[in-house]
Amino acid sequence: MLSPEDARLVDGLRRRDDAAFAELMREYGAAMLRVARMYVSSRAVAEDVRQEAWLAVVNGIARFEGRSSLKTGIFRILANTAKTRGVRKARSVPFSSLGDGETESAVEVDRFFSPDARFPGHWSAPPDSWAGGPEGRLLAGEAVDVIQREIEQLPAQQAAVITMRDIEGFTAEEVRNALEISETNQRVLLHRARSKVRRALEEYLQ
Repeated sequence: MLSPEDARLVDGLRRRDDAAFAELMREYGAAMLRVARMYVSSRAVAEDVRQEAWLAVVNGIARFEGRSSLKTGIFRILANTAKTRGVRKARSVPFSSLGDGETESAVEVDRFFSPDARFPGHWSAPPDSWAGGPEGRLLAGEAVDVIQREIEQLPAQQAAVITMRDIEGFTAEEVRNALEISETNQRVLLHRARSKVRRALEEYLQ
């Protein structure tokens, strides 16, 4: 069952209501561009992907059955469009290497888990350089650039998962459904992506 909000927007899209489309663009446009950028070689191509995805959403809205949220449906179309426009194959790794038997870890595993169960996957002990004060705030600002650069160097699927989960705030279920991957693969991709980003950030802070 669609939420009342999704039902309203789907109805608006089916009626070709410009206001409904503009509302969705404001809500998801920037995030779509960021996620598309993880799969393609340039911002210009990512913008083309976003436009193509929107056209697919509008043209296919009559067939939307509401088996997932509208948000998930939009990002599934976006991801599939981006992949067909050119996944960064040279920067990808075989998917079979991301299974449960994966042993590589850029940061010690016991540092990935917060003692507070509400925040699984966060640092149990953040780097010392993240102290408060002006220097800490400056480092935090510079660290954003380090994080973004590292994410852009990840294989496309890892980059998409960490962008959606840690930057855009998607739930695990939304990422799973949008990218059409299993729960296990979603966890492994996110673990590897966070591990590499943390390693790069710690190297920078040290």
